[in-house]
Amino acid sequence: MRWWLPTTVLGLWAVFALFGSMLGLAPNHIELDQILTPPGGAAWLGYDDLGRPIWDRLVIGAQTSFVVAVAVVAVTALLGTLIGTVSGYLGGWIDHAVVRVIDIFLAFPGLLLAIALAGVLGPGLNNVVIALSVVGWVGFARLARAQVLSLKHRDHVQAATALGVGRARIVWRHLIPLILAPLIVEGTFAVAGAVIAEAGLSFLGLGVQPPAASWGSMIRDGARYMLVAPHMVLAPGVVLMLVVLAVNLLGDRLRDKLDVRGRERR
Repeated sequence: MRWWLPTTVLGLWAVFALFGSMLGLAPNHIELDQILTPPGGAAWLGYDDLGRPIWDRLVIGAQTSFVVAVAVVAVTALLGTLIGTVSGYLGGWIDHAVVRVIDIFLAFPGLLLAIALAGVLGPGLNNVVIALSVVGWVGFARLARAQVLSLKHRDHVQAATALGVGRARIVWRHLIPLILAPLIVEGTFAVAGAVIAEAGLSFLGLGVQPPAASWGSMIRDGARYMLVAPHMVLAPGVVLMLVVLAVNLLGDRLRDKLDVRGRERR
């Protein structure tokens, strides 16, 4: 699929997330005479069970998912890359200890572990970011460690070591630039995972709390009215699907673009 479709979807998501509060929306304004009103001229996507405009709440929910995705991916990418790079480069007991910790985290389903952590920490946006960050660093650490293990014996790294270059400089100048491409691809899929996880936690009541809007909590509220007001579920569900699909498509395209060996074989 062409670049423009996923890029357009993600661009709209980012624009609404960053500038949605400037549109003069009223996501918490209640109109009792509009309860469960279907989409129409008064509101593009209709009203929910409290008479609140679903479009306005979708836009504010975009802010929630965007903030969580950016914060979680930034923290996990930085932490996981640092741990994996240092572990792979130093080796020895440090590497063995890091591998055992990674194995322990991988023994539990990531979303279930995030649910448990969010339940312990309590509901709230900050706690969602913390819970997902504690779980999400493992993927970046594994990838960074595997890449460094294959790179640290290359000639340019060995030459730098022979010339007395410090370990920190070797990692920063000779290893990190070579592993950025796969880490960027991993980051795109991590964004999709964070959006889904945030929606799941909000659906369970562990994310942002009312009256704040989240796509997951909107789906939860609309599930009770599926037969009489399906637009309450369809609107946030379709938007969530489009954003996650766009991120995954963009990740696939980036992977194909950055896979030099794959292009050579083709």
